[in-house]
Amino acid sequence: MKVLVAGATGGLGRTLVPKLIAAGHEVTGMIRSESSAAGLRAQGAGVVIADGLDAGAVKAAVATAAPEVVVHQMTALKNGIDFKRFDQSFALTNRLRTEGTDTLLAASLAAGVRRIVVQGYAGWNLERGGSATKSEQVPLDPHPVPASRTTMEALRHLESKVTGAQGIEGVVLRYASFYGPTGAIGKGGELVDLILQRKLPLIGDGSGIWSFIHYDDAAEATVKAVESTATGIYQIADDDPAPAAVWLPELAKILGAKPPRHVPAWLAKLAVGELGVSAFTKIRGASNALAKHTFDWEPGYDSWREGFRRGL
Repeated sequence: MKVLVAGATGGLGRTLVPKLIAAGHEVTGMIRSESSAAGLRAQGAGVVIADGLDAGAVKAAVATAAPEVVVHQMTALKNGIDFKRFDQSFALTNRLRTEGTDTLLAASLAAGVRRIVVQGYAGWNLERGGSATKSEQVPLDPHPVPASRTTMEALRHLESKVTGAQGIEGVVLRYASFYGPTGAIGKGGELVDLILQRKLPLIGDGSGIWSFIHYDDAAEATVKAVESTATGIYQIADDDPAPAAVWLPELAKILGAKPPRHVPAWLAKLAVGELGVSAFTKIRGASNALAKHTFDWEPGYDSWREGFRRGL
């Protein structure tokens, strides 16, 4: 199939493009500037240039590529995430999730694209409290922390627009927290460096549950979603959701770092805000059962424990 990947040189795009090509698809990457084009062409992909927020450029890019399937992987988080100023950190990404999604969807419909697969997220935005993991049938957190409300609305917008679109097969993949060589949890990554410097403490009782997914496994699941005819929302995570009190000390051990310090929630809130504390004490993991069944997919790293040891 002819596949257009918007955000082809982003965190997941870099892994996804070669996997799509290896699976026999004709891939075109949509990127913002020519400076990143050489690497894509070397992989065997075509290139179109367009800013994801420029409606005219996006329409022309999609028309030029003439794909059967469009994959939306556009984000903008190169400067990291400030949990205390969460919505500000996600300002441009939120525009790509709202305006960018609307623009890409409209361009896809105009070009007669059959299917669109879009990047969502499964983590802090899932309903907090209760069961250890949440399925796609459980609504997103109805009472998000104030610092994350704009970002939550952007995610809701993305999911609603894509799954409610007429005339195109819409799929949202809610990826769990990424890890791998190019991520924050990866060699030289921001979070790994904090752990090595013992600057990432365990907050409160560490009962907040995280789900993880390696970039390779996320890309494999995305290829399956591209090739499928199923529509709707699917969570892409490994099989081993874990409390922060478990995964953070284990990652420190794997890295050869000292165990993380413990900080009470009330004190940590001064530094990382309510959302940062919630991430360590209240959030819940993501069930991957629906994606595994629908796409006949299994993560290569079924647990972050193995993945952290071998895949960073």
